[in-house]
Amino acid sequence: MNMEEQSVRKPQVAGRISVIMPCYNAERHLRESIDCVLNQSYPDVELVVVDDGSTDGSREILAEYGDRIVFVEQENQGPYPARNNGMTRASGEFVAFLDADDYWAADCLEKLHAGLVGSDAALAYCGWQNVGLAEKSGEPYIPPVYSPENKAEMFLRSASPWPIHAALVRRDVMIEVGGFDLNWSTCMDYDLWLRIAVARPIVLVEEVLAFYRHHGVGQITSNEWRQARNVRDVKKKFVANHPELVVHLSAGRLRELIDGALLKRAYNAYWRRDLVSAQKIFRMVFPMRCWQLKDLRYILPALLLPEALYPRFIAALDRRGG
Repeated sequence: MNMEEQSVRKPQVAGRISVIMPCYNAERHLRESIDCVLNQSYPDVELVVVDDGSTDGSREILAEYGDRIVFVEQENQGPYPARNNGMTRASGEFVAFLDADDYWAADCLEKLHAGLVGSDAALAYCGWQNVGLAEKSGEPYIPPVYSPENKAEMFLRSASPWPIHAALVRRDVMIEVGGFDLNWSTCMDYDLWLRIAVARPIVLVEEVLAFYRHHGVGQITSNEWRQARNVRDVKKKFVANHPELVVHLSAGRLRELIDGALLKRAYNAYWRRDLVSAQKIFRMVFPMRCWQLKDLRYILPALLLPEALYPRFIAALDRRGG
């Protein structure tokens, strides 16, 4: 159910920022995430926590905050239905999203709000840092400015342009676009940013204000292929639904941005030796003909070998240095 199908919606309070926090078995970091919201320097912040059927001690922790938070319960449905549900209970003029294990700098909302209202934009976004990743993956990152002239191309070039908690959005814009599209199994934030940001003014706050906590460092999930497929499908749907926003891009350039980007993800998975995802993505791109003859060296084994034999074949190549 998207936001347009929800019947409950609070009146809007001018100037208020509503923070929507889905929570599922998040007791380890929950207090830190809640406190970082309640201690923001911005003077009017409403925190809506949607407990998504937690079975750990999360609900007991939430109860400690009493009326300092808006507490919503639902059966386990996942974070995006929880976010849409939380939106219907929010009263702020502006909306931000924070997961129950991530956090912000103390002045994050204040600076995002200043950037948003100072430029009359629909959305403000900022830099972020990945916490729990080794080497360069954990370095602070400031995203680029998305200029109106090439915004569509830049958004289609890769996947989600910023983490979900590195943005502040006007609530009326969220309502206008219908919130998160729950028809997608992944990439719902990327789909949302495309629908909001490509057609509307957005503004960058050039500071690292959001911190994204990674878990299971060093593990390969073998599920990247699902996200890669959905990213492509999100792009294709956006282009089909909004041809006026990509009219300046040739058919060849759109194929490169959509199908060619999928081939790049196949190679990324391959070189990381996430061979489950690599094989599935190589198989996806073969009928798209976005590849060149040199790519067949990698595509054909993925296409022709059974899933059980493919990793053995690659392991044999590794041993031979090929």
